[in-house]
Order: sequence, then C-alpha cells, then structure tokens
Amino acid sequence: MKKIISTNEAPAAIGPYSQAVRSGRFLFCSGQIPLDPKSGQIVPGDIAAQTRRVLDNIAALLKAEGLTFDNVVKTTIFLTDLGDFQTVNEIYGSYFKQNPPARSTVQVSALPKNANVEIEVIAVAEEAEPTAYDTSG
Repeated sequence: MKKIISTNEAPAAIGPYSQAVRSGRFLFCSGQIPLDPKSGQIVPGDIAAQTRRVLDNIAALLKAEGLTFDNVVKTTIFLTDLGDFQTVNEIYGSYFKQNPPARSTVQVSALPKNANVEIEVIAVAEEAEPTAYDTSG
C-alpha cells in the first residue's frame, strides 16, 4: 500500500512522479533539485545556495509526514561536478548533525533544469509503541 505525499512547501513535481511516497514506515522522497517552491525556478547563487535549497525542500517533505532529518536512513547525492563535493559535504553535515544516514555520491553529466545538485532520501518513521491490552477478563 502506498500514500502519495504532496506539500506546497516543496517544489511541485515537474514530471510524472510524486514528491514523495509513504509505504508503511518508509518515506521515499524523489530527488530534489534547487527549485524555489513558490517560483518553480532554480535558485540563484553558487553550489552552497543550491545545496541549502535542496535540503530545505527535503525538510519540507519530511515535515509533511511528521519526520525530520533524524529519520533519514539513506541519501543519494548527484553532482554535475565532484569538485563541489567539499562544499556540499559541509552543508549536508549541518543538516545531519549526528548519526548521519548511509550515503552515495555520484557525478552525473547533467541534471534537470541545469541544476548542479540533486539529493534523494529514504526515511523511516519510528515504530509505534505497542499498545497494552488488559486481557485479565
């Protein structure tokens, strides 16, 4: 079973995909590029500004399901230039302060709308506390 997640706080999908999909305890977020959620345009600025926008978009998707970066278990970072890795890594680290998720980083030849960075995440919600039932009759 899957639940489609959509929020105005993150950019609308620019193709036939969902912003995120919830299946059980797992939230699968589509790759986010540095689109401003209001204008739908790539944010101006350097790789640092673009990376912050991407992570803020991810934060909005997580928040829509009551989750935070602490719930993220896996990320994939796509860069058009691995020379940007150090800057992206520093900003990324400021969002994942402790117990960071597993991660892959790859260089790609191009990204949608000529973005320089795209990040996708998988998050998992905490298990619900078991409900205690009185079975004494």
